[in-house]
Amino acid sequence: VGVKESHQMTIFRIIAAILHLGNLEIQAERDGDACSVSSKDEHLNNFCGLLGVEHSQMQHWLCHRK
Repeated sequence: VGVKESHQMTIFRIIAAILHLGNLEIQAERDGDACSVSSKDEHLNNFCGLLGVEHSQMQHWLCHRK
């Protein structure tokens, strides 16, 4: 397709992160008014590792709107 190998790896890393994000287990709390993500969730760990984002920040912002 003409895409450089370095760009291909970046694209694959982003796609893999999105797929891991789709497998994340989000638990409802307080009758559905709140939610949480386990800090030990392997998919969250993989997502953060692939994209290089901070684990605690991602865990927080997946469950809080702003």
